[in-house]
Amino acid sequence: MMDGRTARVNRTTRETDIQLTIDLDGAGVTELDTGVGFFDHMLDAFSRHALFDMQVRCTGDLEVDAHHSVEDVGIVAGQAFAEALGDKRGIERFASAIVPMDEALVLCAIDISGRGQAHWDMDIPVDAISTFDTQLAREFFIAFASNAGITLHLRQLAGENAHHLIEAAFKACGRALRYAVAVNPRTQDAIPSTKGAL
Repeated sequence: MMDGRTARVNRTTRETDIQLTIDLDGAGVTELDTGVGFFDHMLDAFSRHALFDMQVRCTGDLEVDAHHSVEDVGIVAGQAFAEALGDKRGIERFASAIVPMDEALVLCAIDISGRGQAHWDMDIPVDAISTFDTQLAREFFIAFASNAGITLHLRQLAGENAHHLIEAAFKACGRALRYAVAVNPRTQDAIPSTKGAL
């Protein structure tokens, strides 16, 4: 843990070696090197719209494929998000965003509930964008939501271009998280739950 709403998480397995830092009160500044170009592009879009500063270094078994790298970055990002958020005191908790990208339109709704789950209602029309397996977008969000302790809904409202759909999903998630983690000055000291804990 670092000062403020920030965290640093390192995770090493036989498949990946990841170092990640996050600042929830940043300006969307990123340093990203996962070895997966399209994924770096998506993480940059996510961070810039969330206004989270994020540094990610991942060395993974890309000679197999990108699955382990993408999923494990989701795990570590979720862990870092949860650590940086702390006891969730004063946050808005619920938020949603609808992001258009040309013909694509994607809805993201968030509840920072402590109950990690992802609900993906997206129809990506191709199997790959360059060398990126499009199924991995869903795997990232599942890993992130599970480890962040958030309820995450992503729903495609329109669109047919795979790049546009996936990028709109990352941007919408970033935007929704930006609003959900915002501190409400009217409830600064309160946990936003009738249970008194999240």
